Amino acid sequence: MPSSISRAPSTRAPAARRRQRSTRLTVAAGLIAISALVVLGAVLSGSWLFVTLAAGLGVVLGAAATRITHSELMDARREAARDRAEQAQAYRDLTVTRTAEQAAHTATMQARIAAHEHTIGELEIALTSAQKRAAEATRKRGAEARRADVAEQEGRGLTVRLDESEERAAEAIVRVAELEQELDVLRAELAAWQTTPARRHA
Repeated sequence: MPSSISRAPSTRAPAARRRQRSTRLTVAAGLIAISALVVLGAVLSGSWLFVTLAAGLGVVLGAAATRITHSELMDARREAARDRAEQAQAYRDLTVTRTAEQAAHTATMQARIAAHEHTIGELEIALTSAQKRAAEATRKRGAEARRADVAEQEGRGLTVRLDESEERAAEAIVRVAELEQELDVLRAELAAWQTTPARRHA
């Protein structure tokens, strides 16, 4: 944007210089044409005086045209050098601007990379912690599974012992019933035996 603004006045200045240059070259060409006409007129007149004066005037006019052409050439060179200097300055300004933009872009990208690396580091730490927790949970789950297996085996053993105890208890109940029946028989026999002698004594 600044370069376009700075070039706006220079577009009008070269146009004015080109008009001035064309005017100077026209004047130089006119002087040469006048000197040629004067020399030709003097030659046609046949007078050596006129020829001599015309030759002197032609030399003066030619020198003036040469001077104007040389001055115009030097102005053109200076203008070209000034244009090249302006272009070089514009390129330098553009280079400075692009360098600043590149530096800003590089700083932004470096900041983003640093932020991404920080985030990656945090994620790696979180992943390591999660892996440790998962390993600990797996270990605890294995221990609990082993304890559950042991408890299940112990439970099966207790069930077997309980069944055996219940079976023994049932057998004991049956045996107690049998003993009670035997006791009742013995009591009956004892009672019968005790009453029998009393009848005999009577």
